[in-house]
Amino acid sequence: MPRPILATIHVDSMKQNLALAKAKSPGARAWGVLKANGYGHGLERAMRGFADADGLALIEFDNAIKLRELGWKKPILLLEGFFGPADLHTMAGYDLQAAVHCNEQLEWLEAAAPQLAERRIRFDLHLKMNTGMNRLGFTPDAFAAAHARLSAIACVGSITLMTHFANADDIDHPLLPIGEQIRRFEQGAAGLPGLRSLSNSAGVLLHQDLKSDWVRPGIMLYGGSPGGGTADAFGLQPTMTLTSEIIGVQDIAAGEAVGYGSRFQAEGPMRVGVVACGYADGYPRVAPAGTPVLVDGVRTRLVGRVSMDMLTVDLTDLPQARLGSKVTLWGQGLPIDEVAISAGTIGYELMCALATRVPVVEG
Repeated sequence: MPRPILATIHVDSMKQNLALAKAKSPGARAWGVLKANGYGHGLERAMRGFADADGLALIEFDNAIKLRELGWKKPILLLEGFFGPADLHTMAGYDLQAAVHCNEQLEWLEAAAPQLAERRIRFDLHLKMNTGMNRLGFTPDAFAAAHARLSAIACVGSITLMTHFANADDIDHPLLPIGEQIRRFEQGAAGLPGLRSLSNSAGVLLHQDLKSDWVRPGIMLYGGSPGGGTADAFGLQPTMTLTSEIIGVQDIAAGEAVGYGSRFQAEGPMRVGVVACGYADGYPRVAPAGTPVLVDGVRTRLVGRVSMDMLTVDLTDLPQARLGSKVTLWGQGLPIDEVAISAGTIGYELMCALATRVPVVEG
């Protein structure tokens, strides 16, 4: 009998979340973002879940190629762009679009242009502006010059203007509110032709007045909140449910401790359930006592330190719970963001950290 842990991927929920993203972005086309193996959901499942997207966006060249091999015909965007001159030939061979964010990439394009132009290859590219995120992109003052240089390269087709919001979930952020990033973008892009690609998940959900030709929803497509509200409040459906079972029960007296380090001490007589899930499965080791868990659909709490293969939960008020009782760690019935917040992280990390040893099914 296999170990009783399972991740269930809800492809229909992916479809519903994409439909919501498109409904909240009238007039805009939508990239379905599926980097990191579709946020841990599986590339092929994410491709099916986002079949109605206008394109798919990711960062990994090998997965972009795999999407083509799986039959994806619509655009594919490489969000981090290309990493060396040889990548341009891969892009040409698989009809890939890419972000352009630095002078080195411009130099590689210029050097390869004669050969690529002879083959009648023209890339659709996305010129990225750094409006304060300070990761990738040209500053607003340098953006027009980069655009002119990119436009002059023979192998370049369309140029979309893009930026990435740092704090779209916090409109009044004291250091970098979204309004300031928009102002910088408009300043740097003034007078330049090209479609605009602006909103991430938080932009889509919280700034529907923001006009964008393309939107790039990510976490919201997987039923997670980018901030500014709960996923449920936004109408998002969970797309990954992690479940296990009770595999042992201990009755302990007041004062006894549970788990490594003996950090949790029972205040009174307790009934403790042992669950077949630990940090080697992707559950956060840092999750503290009190992190919510469902046992047979009833909410209870984590107690003791999460170990490699097991964690322990409070069954004191769940007399019906026994060996084989179903445990939900996150997903349907228990929002992943709630577990993540308790562990001091975000739902993105939990999804992406799902271990390969956990069996995955669709449901």
